[in-house]
Amino acid sequence: MNSQVDYIEYVKFEQGLNSVIPLVEDSPKNQPQSRPKLLIPAADPGASQPSYSADGILKVKGDQSSNWENIEAHSIEKKREFAASFQSGNKELIPLICSSPFPHSIKCRRSNYIAGQHKRKLRSLVLCPTNNEQFVTSALDGVVNLWKIQDRGSSAHLLNSFGCVSPKKRRWPEDIAWHPEGNCLFSVYSADDGDSQISVVNLNKRKKGNRVYFLKENPHEKGVINNIKFMPWDDACFVTGGSDHAVILWKEKDSENSWKPKTLHRSLHSSAVMGLAGMQQKQIILSAGADKRILGFDLSAGTEDYKHQLESKCMSVLPNPHDFHLFMVQTGTPEKQLRLFDIRDGQREIHAFGWKQDSSESQSALISQAWSPNGLCISSGSADPVIHFFDIRYNACKPFHSLQAHQKRVFKAAWHHSLPILVSISSDLNIGFHKVK
Repeated sequence: MNSQVDYIEYVKFEQGLNSVIPLVEDSPKNQPQSRPKLLIPAADPGASQPSYSADGILKVKGDQSSNWENIEAHSIEKKREFAASFQSGNKELIPLICSSPFPHSIKCRRSNYIAGQHKRKLRSLVLCPTNNEQFVTSALDGVVNLWKIQDRGSSAHLLNSFGCVSPKKRRWPEDIAWHPEGNCLFSVYSADDGDSQISVVNLNKRKKGNRVYFLKENPHEKGVINNIKFMPWDDACFVTGGSDHAVILWKEKDSENSWKPKTLHRSLHSSAVMGLAGMQQKQIILSAGADKRILGFDLSAGTEDYKHQLESKCMSVLPNPHDFHLFMVQTGTPEKQLRLFDIRDGQREIHAFGWKQDSSESQSALISQAWSPNGLCISSGSADPVIHFFDIRYNACKPFHSLQAHQKRVFKAAWHHSLPILVSISSDLNIGFHKVK
């Protein structure tokens, strides 16, 4: 470790942006390497189990209201206050990019693993936007699991499981998103064979019956729907993008459980739309495509506002949580998978960085990234059993730290909002909890 210690400020949002926890790495040579423990949590005996009726409609039996007390205890006002604590206004971070010649350091104090309670490979991991104790996982078995973090971030307890396979073709969710108020989950599927395209898991219903239902509208024309994202604006709405090159905007209707789709564009991309995001300073919807294009669609003007062409396919786009002009794009270029852009300067790439893969040279769209709460660091999964860490202040193209994690490829490692931990999922079917300092 360099004698001149650099710090990464891990912002603890519950205490405000001025409260920080410094992260410092001890040399791995001086730390004994112990094998992480695998904990297998028992499912809640009162949790509902999915079943299917004769016509293929999903049902959930054995509804136990005790599983929902910690969900329904949060009023709408408190949920909005919790979400607002993460939105402190625009903070200029772009001038800090590549400003430091020294690698910043991170120390992983301990990693614990629990069984993911899925029968097939995990696909998605999403933290709840309004309750810092909850997150969900989905997998190729078509099940969505709701978890509660416990033991100060060392483990999690399975609250409930939902059968979310599509009614006709029994497809699994391709992507999943929380409603901004934290009261329901939205999943996307495929547009082929007339199957349902979007499911909703209602977490607030106490009455018996279907907690999982499907929207009637099917605006996508063909292929897999790759991404779903809620927009960071006052009015709740979300967008979907898929293999039919289309970007669809969904707005809630007056009636309950009803959303109206509107096609924003179908011809601006010449290949599959892989990733979507909304910018906070202006109603612009970013889309990343397999056609190597990044597009920004101005919702109020109804026209294309931003366009950039890269040398390889674009697989996801991720706005910075604090600098509303900064966003990251994941590409298929080895060792330069991640790119930083300023939306005010459409043709200029601010920085490019990435990692070298040992197990495969191809870049998978199933690998995803996450910003740290303070917007200065990025964590990324990998085709290898490794979590890579990048600091936008470091003037290099390589990770400042790589953590050996899991036994197989890591799909995602998400920073917790208020605890100094990362939660990860892997094709080894386990969920990891990594305490950092």
